[in-house]
Amino acid sequence: MDVHELAAYLGIPISTVYDWRVHGKGPAAYRFGKHLKFAISDVRDWIAQQREPTSGPRRIDRR
Repeated sequence: MDVHELAAYLGIPISTVYDWRVHGKGPAAYRFGKHLKFAISDVRDWIAQQREPTSGPRRIDRR
């Protein structure tokens, strides 16, 4: 998928994808000339890594 498809898939602005690239945060990409492409398997792996850990039930302190 290309940058536009990735942004649409994630529901984010295209500029965010480019910002992630600058800061080394987004999924790995392949460069073909001036075009960036993302393997769907890499995107799915990256998404799985973004999952926040679940914690146990939240305890409400009622002091």
